[in-house]
Formats: sequence, structure tokens, C-alpha cells
Amino acid sequence: MFAQMFTGKVTDAEAVRATLESWPTGAGRDAKGWLGSTAGITDDGVLVALARFESADAARTNSDRPEQGEWWDSLAANLDGEATFFDSTEVDEDLVGDPDTAGFVQVMRGQVSDTARARELAATDPEAWARFRPDILGSLLLTRDDGEYVMAIYFTSEAEARVGEKTEPPAEVAGTMEEMNDLQVGEVTYYDLRDPWMMSPSTQGSGTRAE
Repeated sequence: MFAQMFTGKVTDAEAVRATLESWPTGAGRDAKGWLGSTAGITDDGVLVALARFESADAARTNSDRPEQGEWWDSLAANLDGEATFFDSTEVDEDLVGDPDTAGFVQVMRGQVSDTARARELAATDPEAWARFRPDILGSLLLTRDDGEYVMAIYFTSEAEARVGEKTEPPAEVAGTMEEMNDLQVGEVTYYDLRDPWMMSPSTQGSGTRAE
């Protein structure tokens, strides 16, 4: 799998959303290998968008299409300055429920000292995590060899996520969380998407979300 995240300061939120949600049935209708996208705008006006493809080749082929370039120009016209990109071919998807029904998505960008170990820890004892945090529908982890990563966590709702983050973890989860914290290098940047837009081939860009 290949995944890309891009972020940018928004000048016209409505235009950005309309452009993004038009992609599956417009510029993206002939895109091969597209698996789905998640997007939203933070409270301080930052667009965060993640797209998943079957492979880097599929994503590259899509980017090379003239209609994709035209679509991007229309989106970029509503951004203040250049967008920032994060690409990864090391993508781990953990699905407990249906992320497309998430009412709240939190995206984190940071760096760890040991990418391989971080990926191992992220996949540790999913059943214990599911019992501990039933509000989590799934996650998407993008990593690179230099330790930089992006992680998107899909929650049933923000209210349930805030309750969950205050819940004391069981011993089998607490140890994993502590080691993950020890691997962190520097500060983590958080992007809260309180109104996430979900798009996939099955929904054909309907932008459906749970309330």
C-alpha cells in the first residue's frame, strides 16, 4: 500500500471541501488503485488530507494524468502558500470497525528513534486495545526509515475519544504505551478533524460521516 498526507493553510474552506469531495466522481473517476481518502480542516484552518492507493506506481500514474493536475491547481488556489506532503510505502492499517463512520479523526505527525520497533508496538495485542478503547474504529500508520511518521486514529465521536483518553489503561496496554512514549523524538504535532470527510470507491465521494 501507498499513502500520502498533505496539509496546507486554507483560505476558503467551502471551496476546498467542494473540490476534495468532487474528486472521486470528477478528476479521480478514472484513477486506478485508489483505496480511499480522509480529509478535514482543523479549528485553526489547516487542511489535512490522506489518500491511500494500492501502490506507489498507482499513485504516480494518477498524479501524471492531466485532469489530476488541473484538479490540484483548483485546490491549491484556495490554499495560503505551498502544501506540505508526507509520502509512505510502509503503511499499517488496523481496522476494528468501519473508519468511514468516524465522527472524529485525530492525525499525529512526529518522529521515533526506532521505526521497526514502533510498528511492532502499534500492532501489539489488538484485542486488548479493542477492549480498552472501544471508541477507536481503526488507525492508519505511515512510517519512513528516518523515523518520521503520520498516524490517523478514527474515533466513534470526539466526546467518547476524550473520555477514553482519560481512562486508566490495563497493564498489558500500559507497558506498550510507555515504550511508545520512550521512542518519541521531539514534539508531536496533532491535527483534530472534528468534521471528517470520508471518501472511498464504495461511497463514490459522498463525504458521509457519523454524527
